[in-house]
Amino acid sequence: MILADRATAAYLGLAIGDALGATVEFMMPREIAAQYGTHDTLRGGGWLHLKPGQVTDDTTMSLALGNSILAQGKVDALAAAEAFDAWMRAKPVDIGNTVRRNLLQFRKTGIPEAPYSDHDAGNGAAMRVLPVALATFGQSDEAVRAACRAQAHVTHHCVLSDAACECLVFMVQDALRGASKNDLLHDHAHPLAAQYAAFKFRAVKPSLNPSGYVADTLPAVFQSFFDTDDFRDCLIDVVNRGGDADTTGAIAGMLAGALYGIEEIPEAWLNTLDTATAGACVTQAHSLIQLLK
Repeated sequence: MILADRATAAYLGLAIGDALGATVEFMMPREIAAQYGTHDTLRGGGWLHLKPGQVTDDTTMSLALGNSILAQGKVDALAAAEAFDAWMRAKPVDIGNTVRRNLLQFRKTGIPEAPYSDHDAGNGAAMRVLPVALATFGQSDEAVRAACRAQAHVTHHCVLSDAACECLVFMVQDALRGASKNDLLHDHAHPLAAQYAAFKFRAVKPSLNPSGYVADTLPAVFQSFFDTDDFRDCLIDVVNRGGDADTTGAIAGMLAGALYGIEEIPEAWLNTLDTATAGACVTQAHSLIQLLK
């Protein structure tokens, strides 16, 4: 499988996971079961009253970031901040509280880095990190980490957020190289949990109703990603946990897409995904990978 195909699958996986999870965002697993049985369709609705296949801030912020990277030819903090600010001014369907607060601060100061805060450990930087993974593929670990932090610190300047973003980027990049799921587990997920106990996901209860706290998000994603065997089962498992399901779905979809490839994404989901969004994801995936040349 060629690099561009895996990159495209990761981006489409992100958007599909976002659209699938948005329907059941903020619901408890028992509520999902009562209403849908098993939620496995891009049906729209949810608290945002979306159309089938419509995405939320996870995907649209990723695309905004990707466009800023392509315009600069690199990950640039000021360009990312300006892109996020323009995205917010366009009145997105949803926006996280930490993102809003720190973008308003950027408008006042022009400084594209939020003050450090342990309280800004939400998943808003991790959910949009895919363009960084694609644009820095093949660069040194130090350069990748710097790029991760440049975009993340615009809104989330926190050690747990940084650790999550960097882990996810390295996992995506290794998956693009053809690494196995076992490689990703032992080379990235386990070391993250060993360094930061908040990210432990083995020998703990299943992550039901995961919140927007990044240390709730990643254990839920990792449990679903490592304990299933294909793209479809991974996404269904994670979004039916409820909670911040658009973001757990988006991150799981990004990882599963990079690992399993486009052939494993259900055709019904691809066909239902908003056409303009799907086109933007495909175009951007190819363009970001071209930055390598």
